[in-house]
Amino acid sequence: QVQLVESGGGLVQAGGSLRLSCAASGRTFGRYNMGWFRQAPGKEREFVAAIRWSGGSTDYVDSVRGRFTISRDNAKNTVYLQMNSLKPEDTAVYYCTAGPARARVTVLPIEYDYWGQGTQVTVSS
Repeated sequence: QVQLVESGGGLVQAGGSLRLSCAASGRTFGRYNMGWFRQAPGKEREFVAAIRWSGGSTDYVDSVRGRFTISRDNAKNTVYLQMNSLKPEDTAVYYCTAGPARARVTVLPIEYDYWGQGTQVTVSS
């Protein structure tokens, strides 16, 4: 069982930056691939970024590639999402998620087993 708690969301102007953190409980954090998804009002949950259990492989949705960076610190049981050059269309609730450690990360929400409660990110124009 893994519990995930996100933090770092807030209100920021377009062009600004935020860093989301996701703290995980348990001693097996290093055995999970981790991901970030987001959901805007009236829209489906969308894959944002993922990182392999070892940190050696990452993936991003095209709309954030080059602006967002996912990273992890297994010693601190924490995964991060650094978000730069934020745009109003990045406004959403951002969710941290954990899934089985596989060779390749996945963009499918069904492949992830544990989810946090989410943190709101609002980007004003």
